Amino acid sequence: MTAPLSRRSGGRAARVAARASSLSDDIRPVRPGMTGGKFRPLTEAQVARIHATALRALDEIGLADAPPSGIELLTAAGARLGGDGRLRFSPALVEDMLAKACRDLSLCGRDPRFDLDLSGQRVHYGTAGAAVHMVDVAGRNYRESTLQDLHDAARIAHVLDNIHFLQRPMVARDILDNREMDLNTIYACCAGTTKHVGTSFSDPSHVAEGLELLHMIAGGEAAWRARPFVSNSNCFVVPPMKFATESCQAMETCVLGGMPVLLLSAGMAGATAPSTIAGAIVQAVAECLAGVVYVNALKPGHPAIFGTWPFGLDLRSGAMTVGSGEQALLSSGCAQMHAFYGLPGGATGGASDSKLPDMQAGWEQMCTNVMAGLSGLNMVYEAAGMHASLLGFCHESLILGDDLIGQALRCVRGIEVDDDTLALEQMRDVCLNGPGHYLGTDATLGRMQRDHVYPKLGNRSSPKEWEEKEKPDLLVNATARKDDILASRSPARFDPATDAAIRARFNIHLPA
Repeated sequence: MTAPLSRRSGGRAARVAARASSLSDDIRPVRPGMTGGKFRPLTEAQVARIHATALRALDEIGLADAPPSGIELLTAAGARLGGDGRLRFSPALVEDMLAKACRDLSLCGRDPRFDLDLSGQRVHYGTAGAAVHMVDVAGRNYRESTLQDLHDAARIAHVLDNIHFLQRPMVARDILDNREMDLNTIYACCAGTTKHVGTSFSDPSHVAEGLELLHMIAGGEAAWRARPFVSNSNCFVVPPMKFATESCQAMETCVLGGMPVLLLSAGMAGATAPSTIAGAIVQAVAECLAGVVYVNALKPGHPAIFGTWPFGLDLRSGAMTVGSGEQALLSSGCAQMHAFYGLPGGATGGASDSKLPDMQAGWEQMCTNVMAGLSGLNMVYEAAGMHASLLGFCHESLILGDDLIGQALRCVRGIEVDDDTLALEQMRDVCLNGPGHYLGTDATLGRMQRDHVYPKLGNRSSPKEWEEKEKPDLLVNATARKDDILASRSPARFDPATDAAIRARFNIHLPA
């Protein structure tokens, strides 16, 4: 017979203090890079059919509008240029380039503790998008997004445990010059967080200066190439089945400059992609396979993320449905295709069609985030803060998304079954020797941190306690947390000498 389990382990105040403090990595219940993949909406036979159909699409339909540099590169690699100007790719060429593609990819943070391991089906959640508005929750209205809003989003994301990376979530609408907007976007994001950052370029001519800025931040080109902490989100295709000429040119410069790329295919099911879920996945896979050929013809093994990113569409109105069940299935099916190819992949999850962080936003964000995570999607983009079908971003929603993603990650972690968790000896002691309940036992108290995710802002009190605490409001508390975060300077800000050198070289719009 095992020794009886004790009923208490320390005082309540000590346990409350422990829950309020940051947990060490060995007892955190959820963390970046947890392995998903238990949810598989497609059978193995269906995955094989999608792959075979995508290969046929590339071989028989091909892609139009490659830039001259791309045509030269791809035909030299074995693509066929037809009289209709379309480049076609044989299955053998695709398979050859897949064999050269980067598989065990890690995306670097400026701080190595934020590095993201994208091998296997490890799951990471972060922001993305190009919202042009900010959601004002107090006034229940929208206004144009600014560079300061972007910087503040980076500062907030930096301190949220369950936001693992920051891809630019909004456009700095207050900077009218596109070149300055691109450069200031890099500055604002990197000065706000040392987590991995994703950005895009509005014109290929801006990439060289963007790389120069990144070299200054990194401490030189060699340091940048050793640990590239910013990736290029590149819409290299214009669905259906056309290359985006200027984006391809930007991608070429990014690849040669050592910047990881997100090969992003963002078709609209029913508009620029087939309306069926399977058809939309086929087209996205075909387009991204063309991107794999492109990148590896240019630089074999260069870090690239397979960004199948098909969006749902409300066929009654033409509105996007980024928070729908169909969207959740689109992203989950894409995650299975990433696993089939053994490539690091990303898709959307966690965005909402609701205009405010309300109940609709909650069910949409949780549905798509949970399914994306369970399917083993490496990079869940737009996972927090995004509203109005990608038109609006909300700082309070970003903060609430940290709680929501914590619960999604707990689903990804799943159920551990071993001698300890089966708890037979606990049952024996409690039922035969104890008070008939598990409250306060060493086993319960010892596992309460490692097994359970506790929301920071979500309220689980009784109605009586809620009333005694003056009926705390979720959005009011989220705003208070935002104000508290932004009251301090960002720990990611550059040292004074580096910042002065950057400002002397570039027109930085943020105040020093």
